[in-house]
Amino acid sequence: MIKYSVMYPNIENGTFDHDYYRDVHLPLIKERMGDYCHSWSIDKIIASQDGSPVPYVAGCHIFCASLEDLEKGMEGHADELVADVANFSNITPVKWISEVVE
Repeated sequence: MIKYSVMYPNIENGTFDHDYYRDVHLPLIKERMGDYCHSWSIDKIIASQDGSPVPYVAGCHIFCASLEDLEKGMEGHADELVADVANFSNITPVKWISEVVE
């Protein structure tokens, strides 16, 4: 299992519309990726353990059976999905791909 994580840093003057992200953006990703997207989750980060400012305000995790499935699911849709970010945030996300080991 592969997890594609997209996290939005907590920056000065950063904006993020959690409702749009949940109700429009992630369903759009699922629709475009089809069966290549096994599942997804959204993080709305609200607090840190020690009370310090949180490093991120939001993120999502897209789960796919393999790296190949992630690539096939995103093929031909990346530009559209990246362009949609302007509809909910002015923050440049940080992205990475992980292998889920358990």
